[in-house]
Amino acid sequence: MTVPDWVQDAIFYQIFPDRFAKGDPGIDPPNVNPWDAPPTAKGFWGGDLIGIRDHLDYLIDLGINAIYLNPIFLASSNHRYNTTDYFKIDPKLGDLCSFHALMEFAHKKGIRIVLDGVFNHCGRGFFPFTDILENQNDSPYKDWFHVNSFPVEAYPRGKSTSFEAWWGYPSLPKFNTSSPRVRDYLLSVAKYWIEQGADGWRLDVPNEINDDSFWAQFRQVVRGANPEAYLVGEIWDGNPHWVGDGHFDGLMHYPQREAILALVNKQIDAGSFRDRLHNNLHKYPRENAYAMYTLLGSHDTERILTLFHGDTVKLKLALLLQFALPGAPAIYYGDEIGLTGGKDPECRKTFPWAESQWNHDIRDWTRILCRSRRDSPALRRGDVRFIDGDVGKCLVFLREQKDEIILVICNPEESSQEIAFELNEKVNQSEEIEKIISLGDWSIDYSSSIHVKINGRSAGMARIQPVQP
Repeated sequence: MTVPDWVQDAIFYQIFPDRFAKGDPGIDPPNVNPWDAPPTAKGFWGGDLIGIRDHLDYLIDLGINAIYLNPIFLASSNHRYNTTDYFKIDPKLGDLCSFHALMEFAHKKGIRIVLDGVFNHCGRGFFPFTDILENQNDSPYKDWFHVNSFPVEAYPRGKSTSFEAWWGYPSLPKFNTSSPRVRDYLLSVAKYWIEQGADGWRLDVPNEINDDSFWAQFRQVVRGANPEAYLVGEIWDGNPHWVGDGHFDGLMHYPQREAILALVNKQIDAGSFRDRLHNNLHKYPRENAYAMYTLLGSHDTERILTLFHGDTVKLKLALLLQFALPGAPAIYYGDEIGLTGGKDPECRKTFPWAESQWNHDIRDWTRILCRSRRDSPALRRGDVRFIDGDVGKCLVFLREQKDEIILVICNPEESSQEIAFELNEKVNQSEEIEKIISLGDWSIDYSSSIHVKINGRSAGMARIQPVQP
């Protein structure tokens, strides 16, 4: 395998560092916002690395075993996608000692941490770019960027014209990765943080560095530092070009997210959903399909509960499907307690640590799903087989491992359904079927075939005993 084996067993938790937890108020900026102040595009709320370390027990209780951190390097914004020093932890988050303290404690607890790598662009304060602003055409760093004309204007009105920038934003000058010096610098950054203990990289907009040789070299350097490092790319359309030995182990699986949302919102039926999943699974090599970072929410999307207009049943249905399908399920911080909010910056609220503000129903459901996936090899690693029998408007599929079969049934419709279907001869008919997860009411009977009665907006999982050879 070229994909780290641990990824199939991972349950990720994404953290936006400024908004998760305070640990060291002494490093807060003097104008830090109150923790409960509404999120805005600018300003800081005081979350830091020690705050994350101090709340790892909360995450362990939830059931996660991996963390994806949004950028943590020195930058002038709260999102830190405009890096000014790739070798320095932002002092508002801590320092290298704080980073090591977090890594060591997380690894001791069995939690891996993946960092956000922003290598397509940097911030205006990055030293080669400031050198260009100071020296213009005489700068020794002018080949580090795509300069269209001199003088380079860092603060134009509107979009950047004198140099290329991400989506034209002048605050985000785009690297020229064709320059050997730029490549060497970025690759040294990638290697350095893996050597400092990071367990992989989530690559920001990697398709905008449309250079296969760069990513092949990037992969080689990272794996040379840690053969078990996970590489996941932010590729929204799921293009299979970006997975494999020359690129990434998996992608942020937005196509699967879109399919789940569409099914639960009844924009597509179970048959269309099954077709989409089949295509998603078979467009990648199996090891990459099972290494996808499968998400419902992120810092770039509306909060999932907001997308469902506060409907917790829909959210639970979506979560069940997320955890029942191949890939590493990922929870965006606060989704598990029912945080709401629109797109950036509203989806970046601070985490409320007063338990009276939590939706415990959603959190308990998330914990159940985490535990079930942890306890089931079939849910983590099993094959997927869709049931084609008389399943009406329900989605029915199996996760099959050598010693375990998990039956998954989802009825997103308002009306109840009665369905019947055959399984293959490998099922031990003398064993009782064990219901392991239930959302809503459903019953299951096994004689010569499987018979299920399931209420509307209900779902469940059951363990079926296969015949041992």
